[in-house]
Amino acid sequence: MDTFALVVTIGVALFFTYTNGFHDSANAIATSVSTRALTPRAALAMAAVMNLAGAFLGSGVAKTVSEGLIETPEGSKGMGILFAALVGAIVWNLITWYFGLPSSSSHALFGGMVGAALAGSTTVYWHGVVDKVVIPMFVSPVIGLVAGYLVMTAIMWMFRRANPHKAKRGFRIAQTVSAAGMALGHGLQDAQKTMGIVVMALVIADVEDYGDPIPVWVKIACALMLSLGTYAGGWRIMRTLGRKIIELDPPQGFAAETTGASIMFGSAFLFHAPISTTHVITSAIMGVGATKRVNAVRWGVAKNIIMGWFITMPAAAVVAACCYWLVDLVVL
Repeated sequence: MDTFALVVTIGVALFFTYTNGFHDSANAIATSVSTRALTPRAALAMAAVMNLAGAFLGSGVAKTVSEGLIETPEGSKGMGILFAALVGAIVWNLITWYFGLPSSSSHALFGGMVGAALAGSTTVYWHGVVDKVVIPMFVSPVIGLVAGYLVMTAIMWMFRRANPHKAKRGFRIAQTVSAAGMALGHGLQDAQKTMGIVVMALVIADVEDYGDPIPVWVKIACALMLSLGTYAGGWRIMRTLGRKIIELDPPQGFAAETTGASIMFGSAFLFHAPISTTHVITSAIMGVGATKRVNAVRWGVAKNIIMGWFITMPAAAVVAACCYWLVDLVVL
């Protein structure tokens, strides 16, 4: 039974990573597709490869997820909590994907973990949740907005005398690099979140000891599932990010992607903070768009997206708690 529970939980974790890939692939490539710097298929293939590479760049975020948010629960109850947390996150991912809302897979997962832990009477490290999840959730979009505005302002000033057609062509080429950086950052951040969950499952099943390094097969499995999900593509969300917030041109796309990628690398390597790719790129697009004129950004769409951010963690927590009670009733 224990081995079966472990296999099921790891399977559900990998499926979550797959939904994360097709849900968040838009973050990495929507801007470069909407500016026609890359064709959708080329962009998805590039993003899938960079996601795979990014997953191997570090393990700080995985450590935060596996050790810093909830106490590692024990036995079949612990496995039930992880299973419920993942189901809560997957359900919320599918709902927001269906409606084309770029909500955060990361915060769906964290909400699921907290909801399932509370339902299963397991300790939640609230200081860890506040320091590593809630504060970055509010700070990273503000930084994205301001940095996007400043980067775009700097680009406009530096290229103020350039031939507009030549500059656009140059930035279209440069966008292939910035989009790759964005996808690399997505792999670095999001594959590690699932690695953290799988490591917790292995510790609960006594296959690994607390604090052991992440097994290579876990890294490969999580990276591959994220890449496959990314290649499957999330067209609904891509339309929202690429076109509905603001129509971008190549210099703006480059500025937004460079800003987003820099914030993701900084937060992963400096603070080991699992931030949301969605929050960062969306706010960077808004900041870049505001350099045209403030009303060039479709703030109504932006408002709906921001509302989704606030709802994500509590909604995933409620779904996960209900799922845990159901598992407790039927299985445990």
